Amino acid sequence: MSFVQRIRSKYESDRAAGKPVVILGIETSCDETSAAVIRDGEEILSNVIASQIEIHKRFGGVVPEVASRKHVESINGVVEEALERAGVTLNDLSAVAVTYGPGLVGALLTGVAFAKGLCWAKGIPMIGVQHIAGHIYANFLSGGMEPPLIALVVSGGHTELVHMPAHGEFTFLGRTRDDAAGEAYDKIARSMGLDYPGGPRIDRLAQEGNPEAYPFPRAWIDDESMDFSFSGLKSAVINTLHNAEQRGEEIVQADIAASFQAAVVDVLVEKTVRAVNQTGVRNVVVAGGVAANKGLRARLTERAGQEGFHVHFPSLDLCTDNAAMIAAAAFPLYDAGKFHDLDLNAIASLSLTKWADAKTIESV
Repeated sequence: MSFVQRIRSKYESDRAAGKPVVILGIETSCDETSAAVIRDGEEILSNVIASQIEIHKRFGGVVPEVASRKHVESINGVVEEALERAGVTLNDLSAVAVTYGPGLVGALLTGVAFAKGLCWAKGIPMIGVQHIAGHIYANFLSGGMEPPLIALVVSGGHTELVHMPAHGEFTFLGRTRDDAAGEAYDKIARSMGLDYPGGPRIDRLAQEGNPEAYPFPRAWIDDESMDFSFSGLKSAVINTLHNAEQRGEEIVQADIAASFQAAVVDVLVEKTVRAVNQTGVRNVVVAGGVAANKGLRARLTERAGQEGFHVHFPSLDLCTDNAAMIAAAAFPLYDAGKFHDLDLNAIASLSLTKWADAKTIESV
C-alpha cells in the first residue's frame, strides 16, 4: 500500500469514527526548535520551544549553520516532550504539520525530514505549512476572529498587510519595499550596543523615553499606498548615533528608542487604517514577533477604538516562532482532506500566496 493510500485510509477511518482532530506541529524555520499538539484547531495541549537565543547572542544574530545543527540535536527530544505533555501517543495523531518555508533552508530541512520520516513510519497524513500563515493563525489559538480579516504581519523578515477573505485565501495589500520593521529594530539595537535580540530591548527602553525627542522620518510613500519602507528611518537613526559619537555628545538611549519606535508604529498603524478603510473589512489581526511590541499594541488598539474596527493580538507566547501556530494553520487543510506527499521539500523563499495555491494530494 502506497503512502497516499495509507493516509487516505487513516483519514477516512478517523472521520467516520468522529475522532477529535489531533495535530502535531513542527517548527524549525530559524532558531527555535518547537513541537506542539493542538486539538480541533484551537485547543493547545502542549507547545514546547527550545530556544537558541543564548547561543546566537554572542554573534549578534542567527548563524544558519549553527541553527541547523542545534535543530538536529534537539528535534527528537522536543517532539517527545510535546507528546508527553499533551498526554498523547503517535497513534493518537490525526496529522503532522510542518513548516517548509520561508526560512533558513538547512533549518527547514531538519523539520521537514523529521516529519516525513514520522509520517511514513506511522502512516500519518502530513501537511506542509507556510511560516507566515502560521503567524496569522496564532490569532485563532487565543480567541481571534474569523475571516474576512486584515492581517498586519510584522516580523524580522516581513512587514505586510494581507487580506484574508476566507481560510487559506490571501491577497497582499501592501508590503515592505526594503527593510522589514523587525529587521530595522535589530539593526538599530546593534548600533546602540544592545544585546540580541534587539527588538524587545528597544521596546522596553522606549517606555522610558520621549518619543518626540528626535524628529525621525516617516515614509508614507503616497496617500493611497499600503506599502512600507523603513530603510530611510534606519539610516536616519544610525546617522544620529554616529554624529553624536563623532561630536562627543551624550545621547539618551531611551529617547532614541522612543523616537524610533514612534516612527515605526505611526506608519504601521496608519497603513493598517488605510487597509481597513479601502477594503471595508473591520476585523484586524496582528501577526509576527513585533506583535508583542507594547507600543504597537497600545497605539493600534487606540486607533481601532477611534475608527470603529476590531483588532486582535496573539498572546505574547504565541507571537514568536512556535509550533502551535503551525498546527493551527494546518487544521483547515486537514478539514478539507488536503495533505502533502513525501516529495515535500523545504523552500527558503516560499510566499504566502504560492503556498495557498500549492499542489497537495487531492481531497479524500
